[in-house]
Amino acid sequence: MVSSSDLIIAAMSGGVDSSITAACLKESGHNVVGITLKVWEKPEGLESSNTSCCGLDGINDAKRVAELLRINHYVLNAKGAFKRSVVDYFTNEYVKGRTPNPCVLCNQVLKFDFLFAQGKKFGATKVATGHYARVGEFRGYPVIKKGLDPAKDQSYFLFSIASNRLGDIFFPVGNMKKTAVREMARKLGLNTADKADSQEICFVPDNDYKSFIRQMEDIKNITEGDIVDEQDNIVGKHTGYIDYTVGQRRGLGISNPYPLYVVKIDHTNNRLIVGGKLSQYNKGLIADGLNWHVPLEVTRNLEVTARIRSRHMAAPAQITPRDKDSIVVEFETAQMSITPGQAVVFYHGDVVLGGGWIKDKLY
Repeated sequence: MVSSSDLIIAAMSGGVDSSITAACLKESGHNVVGITLKVWEKPEGLESSNTSCCGLDGINDAKRVAELLRINHYVLNAKGAFKRSVVDYFTNEYVKGRTPNPCVLCNQVLKFDFLFAQGKKFGATKVATGHYARVGEFRGYPVIKKGLDPAKDQSYFLFSIASNRLGDIFFPVGNMKKTAVREMARKLGLNTADKADSQEICFVPDNDYKSFIRQMEDIKNITEGDIVDEQDNIVGKHTGYIDYTVGQRRGLGISNPYPLYVVKIDHTNNRLIVGGKLSQYNKGLIADGLNWHVPLEVTRNLEVTARIRSRHMAAPAQITPRDKDSIVVEFETAQMSITPGQAVVFYHGDVVLGGGWIKDKLY
């Protein structure tokens, strides 16, 4: 239970969800300070928009909301941590032939680890964000639960938060529908009430990750290479393996009687492996980098579902330890486009049991 005298950090990105997070806390009588993180400054020569949570407009919108709510607001420089933990990770994963999920790392490292560390300077030990998720309890363990609005649920992106942090984290909009959030913002006269949601990776201009990586990374050794089928026959040429993702169909430049999809990115040999639609389906995967909110041994007697992408419909799965650092996940039915580098998150109903990072798929 939080006392109204406890100081709570409200992470304010400049969007409507984080605005209402601060408003809910203030209306509940809590002592709130709004914090906006300055996380990204475009490199010289790189075109970028300021309209996202990474830009100047987001900072200004958050400041105006704080003024309307009459709470203190500060902008903190987190550019170094963001570059190291999110941007460098993003580009390095593509160079390794994997497809990254930077939003998970941004949530873990910036919106929680960094804010908790900075909160101590303000005398705050609690952090609240505008995520559509909830904190609850399952069999005596603190857990994250899905947000009540299924269309906005963001629990998938939060699996890597340390369990011992959950008692000090609050998601006020997790119990609300998006329509109710906007309506509340309009009633309060907040400037962010009808602001559009951010849809893409905030630091990549126009979602053109290919150009972004080529400007951010020394990729002189990433050149054109072969596209081969599953029988090792050369069927085309690629422009550089970082330009492709597993499951991609369009833009391969291959003439074929039936559609071909990227099945695997073989960065070691600088080639793409392609196959037909059935080749996109696999019964299982190997995951590492695990974080459990409910111990693995407790999950053995539970009905478990797994999501392999943020918009993937969770599918029934069985989890088996592989070694101390990895697991094997086997699905009841084969799943399409299991992608190394993406997160796999495990659920029991609306409870997040834990998750990890897809290392490889099982054929």
